[in-house]
Amino acid sequence: MYRFFKYSFWSMAILMAIYGCSSDNNVPDISGEPMQWHKIIFAFNGPESSELDSLNPFLDYQMTVSFFKHDKRIIIPGFYAADGNAAETSADSGNKWQVIFCPDDYGLWNYEVSFLKGKNIAVERNPESGEEIAFHGASGEILISPSDKTGNDLRSKGRIRYVNDHYLKHEGTGEIFLKAGSDSPENFLAYHEFDGTYYGGDGERRINEAMPNQTLHRYEPHIEDWNEGDPTWKEGKMGKGIIGAMNYLRSKGINSQYMLTNNVNGDGQDVFPWIRYDSDFTRFDVSKLAQWEIVFTHMDKLGMMCHFVTQETENELMLDSGDVGLKRKLYYRELIARFSHHLGVTWNLGEENGVAPWIGTGQNDRQRKDMSKYIKETDPYDNFVVVHTLPNPDLRDDILTKLLGFPFLDGPSLQTEVNHVHSETLKWREQSDQQGRKWVVCSDEIGHHSIGAMPDAIDPEHDEIRHKVLWGNLMAGGGGVEWYFGHKYDNDDLNCEDFRSRDKLWEMTSLATRFFLENFPIEKMSPADNLVSPRANYAFAMDDDIIVIYIPSGGASSVRLNPQKSYEVKWFDPRNGGDLFDSHELPVVITNLSELNFQIGTKEEYDLSKDWVAVLKSIQPSEDQQ
Repeated sequence: MYRFFKYSFWSMAILMAIYGCSSDNNVPDISGEPMQWHKIIFAFNGPESSELDSLNPFLDYQMTVSFFKHDKRIIIPGFYAADGNAAETSADSGNKWQVIFCPDDYGLWNYEVSFLKGKNIAVERNPESGEEIAFHGASGEILISPSDKTGNDLRSKGRIRYVNDHYLKHEGTGEIFLKAGSDSPENFLAYHEFDGTYYGGDGERRINEAMPNQTLHRYEPHIEDWNEGDPTWKEGKMGKGIIGAMNYLRSKGINSQYMLTNNVNGDGQDVFPWIRYDSDFTRFDVSKLAQWEIVFTHMDKLGMMCHFVTQETENELMLDSGDVGLKRKLYYRELIARFSHHLGVTWNLGEENGVAPWIGTGQNDRQRKDMSKYIKETDPYDNFVVVHTLPNPDLRDDILTKLLGFPFLDGPSLQTEVNHVHSETLKWREQSDQQGRKWVVCSDEIGHHSIGAMPDAIDPEHDEIRHKVLWGNLMAGGGGVEWYFGHKYDNDDLNCEDFRSRDKLWEMTSLATRFFLENFPIEKMSPADNLVSPRANYAFAMDDDIIVIYIPSGGASSVRLNPQKSYEVKWFDPRNGGDLFDSHELPVVITNLSELNFQIGTKEEYDLSKDWVAVLKSIQPSEDQQ
């Protein structure tokens, strides 16, 4: 079978290369690797246009391509691509129209193209009045072979999907994805080598809010992390800083990056997909978005999720007064058309979404539901959709309670105080269970807003946030964490240039997620704090067969066990990692245990004032114990 695919693939590739050079506009130029989970670009020659053409190429044309294989069918929105190479040329005009296909299965796929012209037709769901033009009606087939990728590359595992469980999973392998991410800088995309990127604000800020340096990111300390063969643009002259930054984070085990796609009137005022900061929000910067795409494609290769935060609390009423009207539909359609094919995507409805007390305005429940429904219905790849919360407990509760069970939202993106991460993760996991749509509950920002996760130089051990946030979320059955940097220290939320400022934090985060993924069937486990005391301890268990106990500060931990079973005890160091190990002073087999005395060695060997993790697994009792 593989031999058939192999030779058929190369035959098809040759034919496509020939047909792609044809002057027939109905025959697309196909680029990329025709493999499962890989990005394949179909480019058509269509009408000449430009970003500022009187017939708006983003709004007054609608391109969609239907791909089908047996009973599978997905409809993918296309987009205007200027000259088709705008990342390199910075072109703002041309006749190229593209759609990106990322197949979830190998074998023979067929496609059919719709290309229509009409006033505001891009956002019409059933555009019956559109004029069929150019390559409308084009059809064909493409043979897809299995992926050849391995390791962290998302193409080796498949799309990260919400599956009505408390954990995201890779669609190809079924592996669980636990987020270990960076929540800062929120203006990650304010990079000086992206076209059309500049500080667009007036310099005014709310009292006590972050003050940007009003210059763009360069990520110069990470240029050394760029590797030969990594992507760039402008003939190799641009992109090394931001690509190197992602390389560094992935080398530390980090697998997600948070980024605003629109902060007009917000804190940074330097990220926007349009050609101007404060002008027509129906005109998009093609070359800038093509350069963003280079970074996101590299993140797929590294195995990193793109956490797209689509608006900021200060601008959530900017488009259509918060409604899902023409401008908001077009904004989301363009993001989805250009970026939804990536294999690790979170669509976040907005940072601190809701009526923020310090502003006095914000979106309401209906608008949130309309947004999430529109995204889910437009995104052909059904990516993960969440909403970031306000920090105020009463407002957070009011907003999230109304969203429980809503079929187009997959979880909350929690902003909480450090002390509340564990309890809030438990709360929304349990309440979503009761409503029949299980939420993936992630901790994406911690307060106080000025402090966040401090640099290693200020907080070298990160004891409190490791205990209360990182292990607090994971031991509550959460989907993982991202670290927000605050705005009190160097390399803060808006001005971070060097991710090495939190090198130790990245290592602690990665070893925690690996601990869960490599040792336990966590999808079969549940929070079980009722099994242990004192209250500061956490427990996570699979029935009474596996019990994981997080002990934040040594001492003794009481645990309720099945008296009919015996247990093997091993230990784990959440600060430094390493393998699970046996205690030197605890017996390996413990029967009818009521108190787990934390004496695993001498004071010189282990710092018993620090946090430790005990892993209890039931074993078959010996004959003399039966």
